[in-house]
Amino acid sequence: MQTIDEKLAVKRVMDLIEIPGKSCEESRVSEWIQAELLKAGVPASAITIDTAHKRSPAGGETGNLIVRLKGTMKGPHRLLMAHMDTVPLAVGCKPVRKGDVIQPASRATALGGDNRAGCAVVLSAIIEVLRQKLPHPPLTLLFTVQEEIGLRGARFISANKLGKPELCFNWDGRDPAGLTIGAVGATNLAIIIEGIASHAGGHPEDGVNAAVVASMAIADLQKNGWHGLVESGKNRGSSNIGMINGGAATNVVMPEVRIEAEARSHQSAFRKRIVKEYRKAFESAVSSLKNKAGSKAVLHFHEDTRYEAFSIKESSACVQTAKAAVEATGLTANVGPCDGGLDANWMAVHGFPAVTLGCGQHGIHTIDETLNVPQFLNACQIATRLTAAAT
Repeated sequence: MQTIDEKLAVKRVMDLIEIPGKSCEESRVSEWIQAELLKAGVPASAITIDTAHKRSPAGGETGNLIVRLKGTMKGPHRLLMAHMDTVPLAVGCKPVRKGDVIQPASRATALGGDNRAGCAVVLSAIIEVLRQKLPHPPLTLLFTVQEEIGLRGARFISANKLGKPELCFNWDGRDPAGLTIGAVGATNLAIIIEGIASHAGGHPEDGVNAAVVASMAIADLQKNGWHGLVESGKNRGSSNIGMINGGAATNVVMPEVRIEAEARSHQSAFRKRIVKEYRKAFESAVSSLKNKAGSKAVLHFHEDTRYEAFSIKESSACVQTAKAAVEATGLTANVGPCDGGLDANWMAVHGFPAVTLGCGQHGIHTIDETLNVPQFLNACQIATRLTAAAT
């Protein structure tokens, strides 16, 4: 196989980074990618956009971009994917290259290499395969929306539009030789405590302070090992109280507290146990605090499973194919799980387990974010091999 055009690949990723496109505002990114595909010879009839944004609670400008190409050779149908959105901090970035690193020109923004680098990898791979007229099996390219706000594009994808890919690969992360074959599941919690307001100076005994109820529950969770790193025998997970809001005046017994929390684990049953312990702690706190008249606060406890855990066997064809492509590029594959969520979590639910590979991202979601150019180019080479089935 010929070498990829590295100069054009780097220009491609820098052009993509410069396009504003935070979650729910990916339409300009999608349009740019479509234009590049058409210039490369992809027929317009092969390009579709699904209605994931209409099913997502976040709404949004556009759905997932899906490209289906017939194979020029026999072989397992392959899917290559990346997400188009960035975090808001990356909007307005002007990328500059300094040696082997691409970084923001200003420290006012993040770079947005997460995940425009992944999009550029997938796009570069198909462009190289078409430019070099390399034989390839049936292909599906998938560019998802709303990954950064809960993997919603992948969650609400029109799975019937993907065909029936047998080998699936996702680009999002740092090490191009790192093969992520599993990830945690996560449940978000919205907890509302309705206390009882009263004058804090004149009649505090008539009130039930929602903040006190919340603090009792949180102290209980911390004391009993259900907050932070959570371990029980062979079970391991984590939980976090991320946001607390309530109150408007010091002379009013706080009438309401709103809490946002999360629980994570690679083991679905253990994650559910953590959530159960959260509910138990808040219910106990509500029951134990009463005002002078014997009245209690009211608890509203809402669960939202953002994504389920998944795991792919290292012996699977998908993992072994990715490993061969990495090693053919001269790198040593590193295989393992991660503790974050990926579009691959929902792809597994839809029946398309995907190995996730890195593409040179460093310091994501911060003003110190950079893209390592050699790592990015290695990712492009690996993706081209996978697209052309040259492994």
